[in-house]
Amino acid sequence: MTSIIISGLEKDNFSLWGFYLARARRIIPALIVLCTTLLVLGWFWLPSADYKTLGNHASAALSFFSNFKFWREAGYFDTASHEKWLLHTWSLSVEWQFYILLPIGCLLLWRWLGRNGVKLALVFIAAISLTLSIYVSAHWPGAAFYLLPTRAWEMLAGGLIWWITSTKTIPLQLARLFEGIGFSLILLAVILFNSTMQWPGYFALVPVIGAMLVLTAKRSNSFLTANSLANRLGKSSYSIYLWHWPLVVLLTYIGEQRNPLWIAAGIGFSILIGELSYHCIENTTRPKLASLNKIKELLAIAVPASIVICGALFINLSNGLNIDSRYGASLLTSKYVDKYSTSNYLTPYVKKQYKPECDFFDAKTYTAKDKPIPNSCTKKETEKEHGVFLWGDSHAQALSFGIRSLLSNNINFYQIASSGCQPHIGGDTATEGEFKVSCDRSNKAAIDAIAKLKPDVVIMAQRSGHEKNNYEQISSHLIELGIKHIILIGPVPQWQPSLPRAIALRHFDQNIKNIADSSFEYRLFDTDKTMKSRYGKNTIISYISLLDHLCKDNECLAKVDNVNTPLVWDYGHLSLEGSKYIAQHILSQNEVLANYLK
Repeated sequence: MTSIIISGLEKDNFSLWGFYLARARRIIPALIVLCTTLLVLGWFWLPSADYKTLGNHASAALSFFSNFKFWREAGYFDTASHEKWLLHTWSLSVEWQFYILLPIGCLLLWRWLGRNGVKLALVFIAAISLTLSIYVSAHWPGAAFYLLPTRAWEMLAGGLIWWITSTKTIPLQLARLFEGIGFSLILLAVILFNSTMQWPGYFALVPVIGAMLVLTAKRSNSFLTANSLANRLGKSSYSIYLWHWPLVVLLTYIGEQRNPLWIAAGIGFSILIGELSYHCIENTTRPKLASLNKIKELLAIAVPASIVICGALFINLSNGLNIDSRYGASLLTSKYVDKYSTSNYLTPYVKKQYKPECDFFDAKTYTAKDKPIPNSCTKKETEKEHGVFLWGDSHAQALSFGIRSLLSNNINFYQIASSGCQPHIGGDTATEGEFKVSCDRSNKAAIDAIAKLKPDVVIMAQRSGHEKNNYEQISSHLIELGIKHIILIGPVPQWQPSLPRAIALRHFDQNIKNIADSSFEYRLFDTDKTMKSRYGKNTIISYISLLDHLCKDNECLAKVDNVNTPLVWDYGHLSLEGSKYIAQHILSQNEVLANYLK
């Protein structure tokens, strides 16, 4: 893109509208087909909550604002990423926003500062963007991931490499070295990087520098880049990109996201559809659009896109066309999924049961609260001196309802549980950014409250990763504070992307309560095994294995009654009924807790 703009400016024949139309004819037709296909298929298959979300995302994708949409949706209880059919279009929106601003900036700077001024300005902007990326990734990871200011340096990097190498020839041996190092860095990122790493930040330098080195090498005859497979994939890469993520979501829907054969089939199918899209859509529409005059080409692109945007908005505003005449909405399984969708299940009443006022993290703004939690979270409600203290993350919040429902009269209950926060002594090491800020505040407040209140029992609960937490240090400190009983709750059974979806698609028979499903998070058994070996005979910490009580022979309790009420309403947060079930059938049977629960 930089070469097109700068070459045009040097020849004094650069057309801003011509540039925009060239990008539009390259990007928009295939995107229209993707969005239309998903909306048509969604009519027949998707529950109303999912269809409403798809309509919302399709309109944002075709308007090239989906990065803002997904950034604003990045709440703690947000729909899982693997349920968002158009999540990948965030990068397309960032790219389009970059395409809009880059030529305008180059045009203005060219007139004011000349060629070298443009080059220096782009270097400066790239450096500022990289600095922002590193800083913002640590403090506001959602914004850093989705927004242009923290992503611009990645795209500017390629343009700067073109500028540096456009008039210079790299010696063959050096070019081979650059290419080898470049591909090694890219491969290193693919193999070693994971979703827990701060991104983009400084980690993104590894694959970006790798790509820069490959571009610098300019080895057009290399066996790595000049073979027919690479050329073929390169030509159809945009269409493959468009179709690959919906196939990932489809594998998640059918519960085969971890099956190697299905994953291989998904990769092959995305390449096949990408090839078809390239030949039938990209190659067909591009020359036809280019042959039109600018006004006709603009209309030929804008009119179909506007029609699809309006249709998608109508689907969103009409609550996902929640009418029985739409097949996807009329199915009992669809109504079931709708019932337990985030927007429908998390009513004000349900949210209240989590005691969000006792959370140091604001799930709405995705930031640490700037004010302390109210005294009611740690206030003595009865004359009795002692009580039960619940400490942990949102999974502890979900457990709170069941404990409070069965709590004996005149027993004080205290809660400090913050989203994403594991119990820790001292600074939190498991989180970053706003989560770390809230977790450090939450854990300090919990320890201070426990020291002051001297509860009889401290119950700790978290989502997963129990074996990575230093519970020996925590328990030693609690004993020093005079705590008599320490209860550690093991992980709740969890399913990805959600238990209600697994039930609706594969286990809707009300007579079946225990299920074995490929969407289950089997790694939790490893965590539970480690914790039992550490604390099974511990006289200080009483470890309660929920998996031992709820699972047998790889089958786990998924429903708590005979009407398909799920144990957890999403991937792993206990439903109100599930919370009460755990408290009544498991926690109340514990030797210590039996003295406090009815």
